[in-house]
Parts: sequence; structure tokens; C-alpha cells
Amino acid sequence: MTSAVPTPPNPGPWWLRALARLPLPLLRGAGALLGAALYLGAPKRRAVVRRNLALCFASASAAQRRRWTWRVFVHFGQAFVDRVWLWHAPAALVARRVRLQGDLDALQRPGPVLVFAPHFAGLDAAWTRLTQALARPWAGMYAAQTNPRLDAWVRAGRNRFGNPTTIARREGLRGLVRALRGGAAVYLLPDMDLGREAAVFVPFFGVPAATVTSLPRLAVLGGAPVVPVLGRLDAHGYTVQVLPPLANYPSGDDVADAARMNVELQRWIEEDPTQYHWLHRRFKTRPPGGAPVYEQGPRA
Repeated sequence: MTSAVPTPPNPGPWWLRALARLPLPLLRGAGALLGAALYLGAPKRRAVVRRNLALCFASASAAQRRRWTWRVFVHFGQAFVDRVWLWHAPAALVARRVRLQGDLDALQRPGPVLVFAPHFAGLDAAWTRLTQALARPWAGMYAAQTNPRLDAWVRAGRNRFGNPTTIARREGLRGLVRALRGGAAVYLLPDMDLGREAAVFVPFFGVPAATVTSLPRLAVLGGAPVVPVLGRLDAHGYTVQVLPPLANYPSGDDVADAARMNVELQRWIEEDPTQYHWLHRRFKTRPPGGAPVYEQGPRA
């Protein structure tokens, strides 16, 4: 594995740099408390998680789904707090806590690579570690935060290692295609409900879900293999699993390729449902004539 030149820590406030050096169990405890507060204080978001799990895991018992709901919030809180050390701790500590495994050669090949990064708890950890460890051009899409200070913190954290290219969401596929054609590894998160535009309805856990076709389209336009990367939270920090490139993908049929993306994602989620970002209303966009599946509540 090649090593990127270490980037100085995100300067940030002094107290974040101090917190970043605390033992991991202490930080994980703080994250669990944050997750518990969100679980108790955000009943509408809790209802979204429960509804998602009921739709996708109908055969699981109600008690099992309640336990999973709790763990989803705990993992969300822990992943948020972990950004403190991911973005402010010494580089050696980040490298020690975030372990890379799998087909790393797939990400180090010459030329463009399209990274399929689903919304697992270790999404930020995977990006941070990959840009730290692999000395190659990186690019990713960025949606600005509404709070300017939060936006500056998130932007600095995600750009900590490797000097990646940040592409504004308003640039759409054009910016991503440009990065791929320039030989970058593009980190793509195509597994959320982004509305009807450029989406098709294909099953996700057996439920019709509006699924964007950006993954196969970018693979064709950029001439890039699709490499799945799964970042999961664990007791030692995170494990980032780099899977082999998807074989025979894309097929040339956007609907079939979107369906296959969901099938692969479903299989990875089933390994531990609590690691996935179920707080998102994955089924908010319904097929023509389809009834809403959520009560009035969060719009994201």
C-alpha cells in the first residue's frame, strides 16, 4: 500500500484537538449518550427508523426491530462524535483505529475508479482513511451545511488528507465525470432517495424505491470500474472493507443496474442492519399512485 504525505491536523478550536486525544471508550460513551438523546428527543425521526425497519425486515420480531432502532441511534451518535478524532487526532492514531482490508489493489489501479460508498456508520471514517493511505487523486461531492461554522468544520475535516477535489452538488454529474476523466477515484453515495429526477423505481428489500442511476451512468461516462467500500464501526474504531470491482457492471440497462445495486446493498446491510443510515426516509418518493408510507414528519 502506498502512503500519502501526512496532512497537518485540522486546526479547529483547541478543545476539539484536546478531545481528540481522549481514549476511544470515553468518546464512544459520549457518542452513545448523544444517540440516546436523539432517540428520546426526536420521536418523528425515531418513527422513520421504525417504519423503515418494519418495511425492510417484516419477518423480524417487533422486539428485535426495537433493539435495532436503539442501536441505529447509538451508532449515529458515536459516528458523529468520532469525527472529533478522525479530523483532529494525530494521523498515526487515525491509521491505527481505522483498519483497511480487502481488495486495496482495486483502488490503486491507474486511471479512474468509481467508489460505491453506501451510507454505513463508517462512511466518514472510510473516506478519511482512504485519502490518508492511498496516494492518488480523490474527489467527492459535497452539500454545504446551513450553519457556516459547521460547514467550515465539515469541509476542513473531509479535506484533511490527500488534498481531494470537492465538487458542489449543483455541478451534478458534470463535475464527477470531469474528475473521473482526470483519473480520480470518485467517492459516490447513490443509495438515498433523491426524488424522481434521474431515478427509477426498483425493489429495495422488496419495496419499490426511487433509486438514482448515477452509479451505472458515471461508470460508463468515466470509463471506470465500480468498487464497493463498506465502512463499519467496531470496538477498535472502524473496519473499512474494500470489495472487488462489481463484475459485468454496468450492463447497459440502467433499470437492471439500479436493481442490482440495491440487491448488493441489501446483502451487505443484512450482515448488521444497525450499521445502516435508517434515519433517512428511503421510501418518501412513491411510484405513481403509490400511497405514502410515512406519517407527516422529517422531510430528509
